[in-house]
Amino acid sequence: MSQKPKLAPVVKNLAKREAQSALDDVDGLSAVVVATVDGFDVASAMRTGNAARVAAMASSISAISQVVSQEASLGRNKSVTIDTDDGFAIVFSVHRRDDALVIIAIAKGGAILAQVNYRLASLAKTLEEA
Repeated sequence: MSQKPKLAPVVKNLAKREAQSALDDVDGLSAVVVATVDGFDVASAMRTGNAARVAAMASSISAISQVVSQEASLGRNKSVTIDTDDGFAIVFSVHRRDDALVIIAIAKGGAILAQVNYRLASLAKTLEEA
């Protein structure tokens, strides 16, 4: 039985730095969490909340998006946006060769969806190429 490869420390450090940078730079963000596809927190930057719980949610949301994209023959899943009365959450899939990841950002109502989406897409690409 082969063992699943571990995420390199340099990738974990990059994820932590970029998550904190996004939280600091984008108005309205309350959390940015990078997680494994099976729901474990890799790196997080949060104003409030529990990173382990947010990582588990991101994993579940990503799994649902993967099934929908496969069943509908839409290609590989990229992101899911959940719009609410008081804000939104965006989950991005990070397709790496060694270990797939998910990123979730939680934003309050004052955040600009396009700005958060752009920042997370950039973070996902950075982590895919790291």
